[in-house]
Amino acid sequence: MADELRVVSWNIEHNGRGRNGSDDHRDLARDILAATQPHLLFRQELTGAGDRGRADLYAEANRLGGLIPFMPVPQEGRSNNPVGVMIDLTLFLIDGYFEHDLPWKPICNPRIRLKGCAKPINVASAHLCHFDPDLRATEARRLTTLADNSRSALVGLDANSYPHRTELESVALPDWDKVKDPVHYQHRTIERDGRRVSDTRPDEILTGGTRPVFTDLGLHAGTTLGQPGALAATASLKRTDQGPAQRIDRMYCTPDLAPALISFDVLATDEVREVSDHALLLARFDLGILRQVLTPTR
Repeated sequence: MADELRVVSWNIEHNGRGRNGSDDHRDLARDILAATQPHLLFRQELTGAGDRGRADLYAEANRLGGLIPFMPVPQEGRSNNPVGVMIDLTLFLIDGYFEHDLPWKPICNPRIRLKGCAKPINVASAHLCHFDPDLRATEARRLTTLADNSRSALVGLDANSYPHRTELESVALPDWDKVKDPVHYQHRTIERDGRRVSDTRPDEILTGGTRPVFTDLGLHAGTTLGQPGALAATASLKRTDQGPAQRIDRMYCTPDLAPALISFDVLATDEVREVSDHALLLARFDLGILRQVLTPTR
């Protein structure tokens, strides 16, 4: 385990606080995360984590062995569920911190370096807008800037939209004639060729075309590495009125980092389901290969 990098991404529903103050699962959520021993953690729905001097944010970081947490401050009139990134300083140095301000929710983007390596990595947590497909496309285009000028990047997000390589997925896209929730239909579909279809545009922007900006780690593990479980659905683990669960939570990296991927797991245990309506994603990378990529040849 000393020669691997463990990266986790998890949308913890309302930060484990439960809806309307019911069922506080924050301690259980931290126990689940601690068991994965993450060096990098991408979080979504850090609801209330900025209250009382960011007490919940630091409590989670402390429970994970003293990771350094980053989180944008929610703005009045926008989402109250910020994203965050937590970083293990035994492996990384921090070169900078950026917040990409967007109309609904900022992207949290530290820039880090593996110790002993020259090339930095843009790491980012994002939670694409749940109600506006056009804004999701804008947010995805913003994420592509992390890879500008041949930069390396690693992203964890709740995409609130679908993978575009549908023929490779283990779960079919929703049959919208059977989805009971009319609001969900408006939020998750776009018009193409005169009909409404599932919104796959963010994934197309990030990974589409002959020269993709990013590699979908779940898809890479499920195909190149022969790990079909990496393509399991991630959300919703609870609701049934929005069609079957889909692979809306994903991790992406720039193609230079993909050869270092060892495994990609979608964890939806009973404990995970008790805490959240989203599965936990765990990616493991070979540190030796990463160091070769991130240390230029002299």
